[in-house]
Formats: sequence, structure tokens, C-alpha cells
Amino acid sequence: MRCVRITTRNARFQQWQALLTNRNKRQRSREFLVQGVRPINVAVEHGWPIRTLIFDMGRPLSTWARDLLRTTRAEQVGMAPELLAELSEKNEEVPEVVAVMGIPDDDLGRIKVGGDFLGVLFDRPTSPGNIGTIIRSADAFGADGVIVTGHAADIYDSKSVRASTGSLFALPTVRVPTAQEVMAWLDAHRRGATPVQVVGTDEHGDVDIFDADLTVPTLLLVGNETKGLSSAWRELADRMVRIPMVGSASSLNAASAATAVLYEAARQRIAARREL
Repeated sequence: MRCVRITTRNARFQQWQALLTNRNKRQRSREFLVQGVRPINVAVEHGWPIRTLIFDMGRPLSTWARDLLRTTRAEQVGMAPELLAELSEKNEEVPEVVAVMGIPDDDLGRIKVGGDFLGVLFDRPTSPGNIGTIIRSADAFGADGVIVTGHAADIYDSKSVRASTGSLFALPTVRVPTAQEVMAWLDAHRRGATPVQVVGTDEHGDVDIFDADLTVPTLLLVGNETKGLSSAWRELADRMVRIPMVGSASSLNAASAATAVLYEAARQRIAARREL
């Protein structure tokens, strides 16, 4: 495959640089940047569309980088190291390779709903880092997908991608504008005999998470970092649960709270399987 070389801040370089910070540019081009061995490996493993592999042409490449370039069907661009440094995360070492990844459709059909369904919905998050952390936790505890609703930070922001440590590519994560679209999707599955319960999380919930049955198909709702769940989601939730806490802390960070509830759901499901 022919290799393009870039040694100046030409139009293509500026386009890629904009993907780091400009959400509108990411949406228009349907592309975002990814760096790091694990995230790129997970993306390749799960068949994500890699448009371009940009590599450092100023140093010998590792075996991993050479193998990636040899086996991945994507445009290859050799870039001057000082320019590649401008496409990397601040305070991070300059990567050998940066991947230009295609953004998939925001289709709820990507999330599979079965008899053991576990999903997470993050309502109007403001922190991309929290999005990535919740995706990572959802992946770790066996969830089937993550939904981000409302006016929210971008799933494909570099902070979210980095915080997910590759789980973004392993776990379907979909952006949906309104609660109504999500409920229509759930209702379709309910009519198909998968009774998904909607469980909201709040420090003033009606029941402790330990006393809620999370072994049945469940969509967990996590609210905005400062305002919590919207009134629309509170009304749509089948029940609201709380995390029992001691000490002086009045609440948990959204990502920490989501991780705690996901862990409890996983614990209950493992215990139920052992009893069979």
C-alpha cells in the first residue's frame, strides 16, 4: 500500500488536529482520533472502521506498530515527529501511531437486549471523562451497552476515549436525543417478551441497591453530575435506588456511583447463577 508523507501543517494535518478539540468537526467528518496500543488493538479486534493510520516516520517502529501497519487495511501516513506530537494528548508521550477512526451510527439496535440484559443510561453528562469511565465500568461488569441522552458531552471527545481505555470499542455506546426514543426502544422489547425494568439512581432513592432485584433485565439510569436525573427520567423509572453511605460525603461522583451499582448488579447475577 502506498504511504503518504506529511511534513508540513497542510490541510489534512489541520483537519486531523481539529478532531482533537472540535466536536462539530468530528460530527461532520464522522471521524475521531485514537492513540494507545490497547485502544487501537481493541478497535481492530471488534472491527471498528479505521480510516487512516498515522505513524512516526522519524524513528524505528516497534514490532506492534509494524504488524498493525502490515495487517490493517487503512490508508497509511508517515508524519514528521514534531507534527505527530501535536496530534497526541497533552502531557502524554508522543505515540508511534495515531488512528483516525470512523464514528458508527447512533443506532439503539447496536445494543442487544436479551433475558440477562444490563444497560446503563447516562443522562446529560457534562464530563467526557465520566462518560469514558462509565463505559469502562459497564464493560468490566458485563453490561450490554451504554446510552447517553440529552444535551451532553461527546462520547468521542479525546478525554472520553482515553478514560474508556479501549472499552468504547468493545461495548456499544449510543447517543440518543430524548427519553422518548429510548422508551420506544424499550417498549418494543417489552412487547417482544423482554420485560426490561428501568432503575434510577439517586441519593434519596426509595430502596437500597442491595434490596433491589437487579438480576432481571435492567436499564440503570445515572444522572447529570450536578443536577442528577431529569424529571422526565424520574417519572419513567420503575423504581429509584440509593447507595447506602457512611462518613461525611453526601454523594458520589456520577462515575463512581454508576460503578457501585454496576458492581452490585454483577454480584447479584453471579450469586443467582451459583444457586442454580
